[in-house]
Amino acid sequence: MRRARSDSGGTITFFLAFGANRQMCRLATTFSTQKQAFSYLQKHRTEFERMARARMASGELEDGIVVLSML
Repeated sequence: MRRARSDSGGTITFFLAFGANRQMCRLATTFSTQKQAFSYLQKHRTEFERMARARMASGELEDGIVVLSML
């Protein structure tokens, strides 16, 4: 996973690296601050990477973005 950035509220956008490619992923959380959402993403990074790769493999993209939500 590469550089994460905050969107509005508790939504974090990050890029999943696979080979020479990068896939944009968006994680929606119920946290009220971006700092809390980013901390949550870092804590569960391995699980989110696994989920994102599975969704990419099955073609589950929304406008070219892997959309994830809290565990």
